[in-house]
Amino acid sequence: MGLRENAAAAAGRTIDEAEPAAEATGVREAPNLTEPDLGDLTQDADASTSAITAWSRVMGEVRVIGKNEEFRGGRAGNFNFRGIETALNAFGPACRKHGVLVIQHKVETEYRDISTSSGGRMRECTALVTFRIYGPDGSHFDSQAAGEASDSGGRSTPKAQSIALRTLLINNGLVPTEDRDADADHFERAEPVGPTAEEYRDEQLDPKTSPSRLNQIRNELRSRGMLNARVSNETGELETLDSIGGRMYQERTGGAQ
Repeated sequence: MGLRENAAAAAGRTIDEAEPAAEATGVREAPNLTEPDLGDLTQDADASTSAITAWSRVMGEVRVIGKNEEFRGGRAGNFNFRGIETALNAFGPACRKHGVLVIQHKVETEYRDISTSSGGRMRECTALVTFRIYGPDGSHFDSQAAGEASDSGGRSTPKAQSIALRTLLINNGLVPTEDRDADADHFERAEPVGPTAEEYRDEQLDPKTSPSRLNQIRNELRSRGMLNARVSNETGELETLDSIGGRMYQERTGGAQ
C-alpha cells in the first residue's frame, strides 16, 4: 500500500474517494512512493562494515531514479523532475538495509528578499548543508551539498535544505539523471560592448568628469582605435574625441599637462 492509500485509509476514505489533484497553475503530480522491494530489512547490518563500504552497497541498490514527478503550468511549462520524495523513496530502504545513517550535521544559510514579476515579495534562502554519513561500525564521512529556494510564507529554509539533501543523494549515489550533458553545449564568450563615441563625448563634456577619468577615457579610445572618431561637440561642430578630451583636460587642470 502506497502513501496515498495509507493517508486515505487514515482519513476513513478509500483512494477512489480521495480528491483528485487540482488543475491549477503550477500543480505538482504526486509521485508513486511505493518502496522498492529490497528483501528482508529486519536483519541487522554487519556491525564491522565501514561507512564507505556501506555507502557503496547503497549505491549498488539504487541504480536509477526516474523523473516520475510532473509539474504542470506556470511560466516554466510542463516538465518531469525528481523531487525529494522520490529520492528518499529510493535511498531510504537501501540505507536501512545496509545500516547507513545520513545526518544533517551543519547548515549555513544566506537570505535575501526578492520581488516577483507580479509585484509580490518572497524570501530566498541559499543553504550550504554538511551531511555526516555513518556506517554500521560507527565510522563516518562528511559531504556538502547546496540548495536554493524561495517562498512567501516562511518555508524557504526547509525547502532549500530538502533540495540540498536531494542533491547529496543523487550526486553521491552517482545516480544517472538522464539530463543533457553540460559539455554538449558550446558557446563563445562575447567581448563586452563598450561605450559609443557619443557616450564618450557626453562623459568628456560632463563637468563632473575628473581629469584622471579623462586620461582613462583617452587610453580606452586609443585601445579601441577611436581617438579620431568625429562627433558633434558642445557647439554642434564636428570634432575628434581626442581633441574634445584634450580641451576638457586643459580646462579642468588650468592648463597643466
